[in-house]
Amino acid sequence: LTQIGLFWLDAGTYTLGSGEENDIRLPATAATEIGVMQVSGEGVHMRVSEGVEVLNAGEPVTDILIADDTTPEPVQLEHGSIAWTVIKRDNRFGVRVRDFEHPFVATFGPLPYFPVDESWRVQGTLKRYDAPRIADVGTVIEGLGYHPESPGVVEFEVGGQTYELEAYTSGERLFFVFGDATSRDDTYGAGRFLYAETPGEDGQTILDFNMSYSPPCAFNDFSTCPVASPRNRLPIRIEAGEKYDKALHYSAEASL
Repeated sequence: LTQIGLFWLDAGTYTLGSGEENDIRLPATAATEIGVMQVSGEGVHMRVSEGVEVLNAGEPVTDILIADDTTPEPVQLEHGSIAWTVIKRDNRFGVRVRDFEHPFVATFGPLPYFPVDESWRVQGTLKRYDAPRIADVGTVIEGLGYHPESPGVVEFEVGGQTYELEAYTSGERLFFVFGDATSRDDTYGAGRFLYAETPGEDGQTILDFNMSYSPPCAFNDFSTCPVASPRNRLPIRIEAGEKYDKALHYSAEASL
């Protein structure tokens, strides 16, 4: 909810600050020019402007390589209530900006849900592929892909009909990005997220659709969420889990 900006970077130099002339424009609470970023194949290096305080883990910095979110120790830099990190997706770098005093946080909610319904807690069976596959899934960012490992599909029954969702490996759990007929009206159009326990040798797991929820991109324009692939769009209404309320979405147009 604190995200207020996402800026994709090509190789080159970028200025960061609240002034209109900056390449990466921040809210008026920030210094006019905080510093300069240099982007190369090695990552994003930043030099802080003289007299401007920027903190890394509470310590002032003046010159730093901003380790991205795919590294063991990613860096988050802070300037007042404003913070920024570097993300890496498909070998592309971006700067994600947050404001920890963002007024959207104070006014957010409540989240809407379907009534809890135990009938949407269904038995599933993992049908494993001969070998795990790398899935090719789209995201809300045009041209940016999501490539998780998939062990197979989970089959389940609803109303006597059999359906399946491709599962993605997520640590010790299975992760699903799915859409259904409610995506056209009651739930987020790009799909919802759901986790389930990875089954043992019997392949059995539980899909509790009451626990399905909207991805971060349902609430702002600055996330890189995967979307439900065509094979993971169900032709039925899954009236369980989190609904979508457009009033709870913070747009890029309102960010500055």
